[in-house]
Amino acid sequence: MPALDPETAARFAALTLSHLGQEYPHKLDHVLDGDADALPPRVLHPIFHGSFDWHSCVHGWWQVLTLARLYPDLPEAAAVRARADAMLTPELVAAECAYLDRPSSAGFERPYGWGWLLALHGEAMRHVAPWGPALTPLAEAFAQRFRTFLPKQTYPIRTGTHFNSAFALALAHEWAVQYDRALATQIAETALGWFGADRGCQAWEPGGDEFLSSALTEAMLMSRLLDSAAFTAWFEAFLPDAAQGLPATLFTPATVSDRSDGKIAHLDGLNLSRAWCWREIAVALGEAHPVAAPARAAAERHIAASLPHIADDYMGTHWLASFALLALL
Repeated sequence: MPALDPETAARFAALTLSHLGQEYPHKLDHVLDGDADALPPRVLHPIFHGSFDWHSCVHGWWQVLTLARLYPDLPEAAAVRARADAMLTPELVAAECAYLDRPSSAGFERPYGWGWLLALHGEAMRHVAPWGPALTPLAEAFAQRFRTFLPKQTYPIRTGTHFNSAFALALAHEWAVQYDRALATQIAETALGWFGADRGCQAWEPGGDEFLSSALTEAMLMSRLLDSAAFTAWFEAFLPDAAQGLPATLFTPATVSDRSDGKIAHLDGLNLSRAWCWREIAVALGEAHPVAAPARAAAERHIAASLPHIADDYMGTHWLASFALLALL
């Protein structure tokens, strides 16, 4: 299994620092109510205008702050801290919050960007620096979005793209356990209502543009919400043949035919996020469980399939290092 070490950390950080401030090309998630709303990304989002899109810039910041904390003596870590001092300020956060106050921004980045912003805030708060407190109003705004939206979302979204419900809830729950216990309870109750009775998952995946495994992301979330015995029972009903490597779709890395195609490049993210999920699931099940060894082996295969390619093309480079970090943490 590849390891996160100083050399790898420096490579990931340098890769992401190279595009955190790169405004173009840019894919906006933006509703225009009139001509006055036709503004460049740096005006709409004074912090998160790089990395091709808002959410990739957010989790790029999460990634570099995480690496700077884990490896504080790297030259790249010093560069991260300097950039954070300049960008993660109350004034610029207020402008990001103002964007959310637009009536047309109610569904902005729901739910993927919501979860990642909370993850970024949680990481920023781990540093002895002003960045976390500066980001707190933005985190609170997205937490309120979760509080308001979850009671209205009757059904989960299981697709393996940005709309996936389980992935966003996993990120949000980790934050809420620390900063908003009522939201943590709401997330847990919602997820258990959506997924608690799931049985015999067919795992018809991947779709051609998916970067998350619907099955494994759900299982990873449940591993965080249930105690060991309850999760083991749930998992064995959800994927009853996993010890035999079935469904085979979950144990086989996706083939990425064209890394310059932004949608097809998502499949590298699928491989990396599956590795992350398999590793967490193996830990939750315990070393003696018959799925633990196949899960770890599957994680290794998935990492090997995509880790060498995170810098192949900007369609992957602008975001894949974050998912590589998840896979290796």
